[in-house]
Amino acid sequence: MATSSLNLHYNVLNAKPNLRNTFGYEIPKLFLSTENGYNKTTSLLKVTCKLTSDVLEKHVIQNGRNVISEVENEEEKTSYTCVMKFGGSSVASAERMMEVANLAGEKAVSCGVTNVSCIEELSFIKDLHFRTVDQLGVDRSVVEKHLVELEQLLNGIAMMKELTKRTQDYLVSFGECMSTRIFAAYLNKLGVKARQYDAFELGFITTDDFTNADILEATYPAVAKRLHGDWLADPAIAIVTGFLGKARKSCAVTTLGRGGSDLTATTIGKALGLPEIQVWKDVDGVLTCDPNIYPKAEPVPFLTFDEAAELAYFGAQVLHPQSMRPARESDIPVRVKNSYNPKAPGTLITKERDMSKAVLTSIVLKRNVTMLDIVSTRMLGQYGFLAKVFSIFEDLGISVDVVATSEVSVSLTLDPSKLWSRDLIQQASVRDFYIAISSLMSENLVANAWPELDHVVEELEKIAVVNLLQNRSIISLIGNVQKSSLILEKAFRVLRTLGVTVQMISQGASKVNISLVVNNSEADQCVRALHEAFFENEYSELQKEYTTGNGSAAKSS
Repeated sequence: MATSSLNLHYNVLNAKPNLRNTFGYEIPKLFLSTENGYNKTTSLLKVTCKLTSDVLEKHVIQNGRNVISEVENEEEKTSYTCVMKFGGSSVASAERMMEVANLAGEKAVSCGVTNVSCIEELSFIKDLHFRTVDQLGVDRSVVEKHLVELEQLLNGIAMMKELTKRTQDYLVSFGECMSTRIFAAYLNKLGVKARQYDAFELGFITTDDFTNADILEATYPAVAKRLHGDWLADPAIAIVTGFLGKARKSCAVTTLGRGGSDLTATTIGKALGLPEIQVWKDVDGVLTCDPNIYPKAEPVPFLTFDEAAELAYFGAQVLHPQSMRPARESDIPVRVKNSYNPKAPGTLITKERDMSKAVLTSIVLKRNVTMLDIVSTRMLGQYGFLAKVFSIFEDLGISVDVVATSEVSVSLTLDPSKLWSRDLIQQASVRDFYIAISSLMSENLVANAWPELDHVVEELEKIAVVNLLQNRSIISLIGNVQKSSLILEKAFRVLRTLGVTVQMISQGASKVNISLVVNNSEADQCVRALHEAFFENEYSELQKEYTTGNGSAAKSS
């Protein structure tokens, strides 16, 4: 079973029917060509059949060298055994395709009905898909219907001169729908039986929150019934669109927001009760820190769901916390693998793991946050202060990252990206939205990027003295709660050596995360020094009594 992410760019290279399945029939090879920036990787997906069981093997040919990684069944089974999600830069520029679709919609608003067919982005989408099916030798009819519907949709947008969230979700769904149809058609052409599914027709039922819908519980039995029923009637590899669903009330197409394709995979895994879910990315699993900050970052072999959620929330981009929820609820392991380096073991995420040898798991950096120090103007002992503070954030619909409190004061941090995703900001045009998000990467522009910040301060100043501090970073230390004293002692020793003052400290309720707030200008230096201290100086004086390591997945009883 595979889930897609928006769009695949295929290229056939010397495809020969030279693989044999258990029955002796030859199974052709499938090559996929992926280009991401200046790096080009050609990969091969081989699907073989053992009785009614499908085994997916991935080969990667990079710079003339063949690397092989196999995912095999330990025993023959008569149903689906694993869900594998490929998306993003692993298979194509999915985010770029979404951006192109959005820009096409934006242009349609202002271009006039008669000019829709001349939109540059629409021509690009048509050329890309026709070129892809031609290279694969697949009939153009696989995508022609959807390309016609896409142009009709753009005509409607041009006529109404409006691009709503509901329409935007429908617009960006075309990439997923076409790419999965191309993939399934090519597998069938090679003699590998595959069946394409649109998630919104498969049983993915969501809320009506367009662009950021939540999956409802009714999804799981619906998906299980459809996939199990189709498998029993006619076994085939299921190729499913990622990050799409159907709104419960309006029955319109919805998208699941950030991490939506991963969420699709874990939802299918939970629905079918599969033994493992694999998410293929462009990195060797979860790393000990951002390699762009410190090149000596190492893969983390094992994580708990708690650790993975904290890592994702505080900046690690490998998995979104929401996407792991179905796997966590069903206690299904999630394995993060690198599609560019399939030989790497990746990271296995489980409910529990052996923490006896683990001290620090990973260091995560979240830049460009704003810190608020809020001190009550009331006398000590007056109740209700914290309730009033957080009711203000609730009324404004703003979530808080890190909090440290006392009876009459509270320090907290806010994330700019969360404000920019709100409805108030989305009143701007799509293009302005992308430009604004990009500008947040520059520290000099962060102070001017928040039209809501003045309102927040204004409301808070009615009940407290407020000190706003911008250009701050959160350094999160994800580690073993049993050794938090060791982690803090060593971390503060490192920061003292650097002359860095920690402006705020907080430990999450999960107890696996300790967050420190420092200046943006000091953040990278802190991460590098902390990584050296925890992961490279294994026999420092502080750690003589501990055995360093990451632990292992907990053994089942």
